[in-house]
Amino acid sequence: MATINVSRAVARDLRAEARPPRHASLRRKLRRNATGYLFLLGAVICFALFSWYPMIREVIMSFQVTNFAGDTRWVGLQNYHRIFADPDFWGAWRTTGLFTLFALVFGYAVPFLTAVVLNELRHARSYFRLLVYLPVMMPPVAAAFLWRWFYTPDDTGLFNSVLHFLHLPTVQWLQSSHTLAVLCLVLFSTWINMGGTVLVYLASLQGIPGELYEAAEIDGAGIWRRIWHVTVPQTRLILSLMLMLQVVGTMQVFTEPYVITGASNDTTSVVYLIYQYAFNFNNYGSASALGCVLLLVLVGFAGGYLWLSSRAGEE
Repeated sequence: MATINVSRAVARDLRAEARPPRHASLRRKLRRNATGYLFLLGAVICFALFSWYPMIREVIMSFQVTNFAGDTRWVGLQNYHRIFADPDFWGAWRTTGLFTLFALVFGYAVPFLTAVVLNELRHARSYFRLLVYLPVMMPPVAAAFLWRWFYTPDDTGLFNSVLHFLHLPTVQWLQSSHTLAVLCLVLFSTWINMGGTVLVYLASLQGIPGELYEAAEIDGAGIWRRIWHVTVPQTRLILSLMLMLQVVGTMQVFTEPYVITGASNDTTSVVYLIYQYAFNFNNYGSASALGCVLLLVLVGFAGGYLWLSSRAGEE
């Protein structure tokens, strides 16, 4: 028995001597993954310079006042008091909230239904996918100017020309009411952004097993019941993710009110108001304060949504 124990101890000592030192193993791992770490370092530097530093700088500037000479002084919460007392602050949030609500009705539902239709096509599927994705390849500002012409109030605009040809009354699309103007902006936003979203939905739909649809057809389920009981449950994860991205993206709307309406008819969004504070009024402190408020709202929404989603997944 003692001989066996001695042999085991000798073997253990030999393995310990043969095992390379820990620092040598670490050097080999670093050398083997050096290329990956270099690529990762580039991404970290880009995020630090163009994402993290601007956010930290924005928080600092929200407590400061900057004059034309570039001198700054600390003013505490004065910038926050100023933006909350501004009547345009609440109007901008009302417009942004209405835009987000309409975008959930159109910009969230329409791409999903379009993806379902494209997934069911048997002929010319690639052609229709190209047609849906084409608007994404257009420059946003150029596309916005195009739709601005569509909404021209007289008969020279495309939409009013069609109404005039059909002997129907023309519409003051962007000038008649605040709600209609925001809805017009949402239609443009849906048209230009839906291509990428449709592709994401299509990739998710093509991963659904065909046996589920066959079983539903055998049970007598129609097209709408198959969508509701098969398609929606199987794509619930991607639908939840796209819902959060939709809300976060639409609450940062800027191009549409800036180019199409010029913020007329009270269509000033929160991000457009930030632009006005900074570049029209030269009030960088108030612009930074409003940016911080928007950041807190979006972080609160995203955090609450993820928490509710995790609770629903556990149940």
